[in-house]
Amino acid sequence: MSVLIDWPNWPGPRRLLWSHLVSDHSYDELHGFAQLLGVPPRAFDRDHYDVPETIYDRAVLLGAEPVSSRELVSRLRAAGLRNPKWRPLAGGPSGE
Repeated sequence: MSVLIDWPNWPGPRRLLWSHLVSDHSYDELHGFAQLLGVPPRAFDRDHYDVPETIYDRAVLLGAEPVSSRELVSRLRAAGLRNPKWRPLAGGPSGE
């Protein structure tokens, strides 16, 4: 049971690099951790949060496990929490 974060290497808004924040346990764990970090619900995208590089170090300090992007997706799939765009939406921050 872990919250995972990959290295911020995805270009995004505001000229920042972005990471993905996921849980390999549950969406509830993920949403709780995101709330602790102060990440707004609008940052949730199907099965992960997009978080800016400015949050990476704090996420790790609070217990997020740094992993490669490949491992992040692998563990998300193994947990049955991967929600690709071709599948119906589930697990939203409002408990959908």
